[in-house]
Amino acid sequence: MKLLIATLSILLLAAAQTVPYERIVNAQAKEPGSWLTYSGNYQSHRYSPLAELTPANVTGLRVRWAHQFPLSRTEVSPIVADGVMYITAPNRAAALDLRTGRPLWQWQRPIPADYQSIGLGRVNRGPAILGDKLFVATLDCYVVALDLKSGQERWAVRVEDYKPGYSMTLAPLAIKDKVIVGLSGAEAGIRGFLDA
Repeated sequence: MKLLIATLSILLLAAAQTVPYERIVNAQAKEPGSWLTYSGNYQSHRYSPLAELTPANVTGLRVRWAHQFPLSRTEVSPIVADGVMYITAPNRAAALDLRTGRPLWQWQRPIPADYQSIGLGRVNRGPAILGDKLFVATLDCYVVALDLKSGQERWAVRVEDYKPGYSMTLAPLAIKDKVIVGLSGAEAGIRGFLDA
């Protein structure tokens, strides 16, 4: 049985489509069961048009599964596409089978021993998806592109040096051919900025 579940999960992930920009733009109208960007759409409505859940039946909801990264605090808005939920934690990411919660892959980048979070917690607010990649912003100021199907790191780009107090706790925003991130650090007396 475990082999069957593992095989089905691998086939599900292998069948996952890519997520082009146009798909994200039209997701709420064409695929309301997906959540392809932080806040649900580029207008940041944070609203799902699905109508199955109502005030009359919400008390009947029950937990089917839960996933928690070890020793991590998360404030994540997950990405949901093609039967897979993509979640993050500080310098971590995972792809989960939406039906069972079973991890399909996990990724982790070590947090440098000298990293200091001044006035902000070690949190992460979620990933971005575009094409065949998942994008993660790390506490030590890297944008990392992960392969959607395998979780393998495709590339990592340093946005800034974390040592003066910069950090990235946000969910990146993927638009067309850009991944936009913002840096925090005002608590350390530095100016944050946006970068693409």
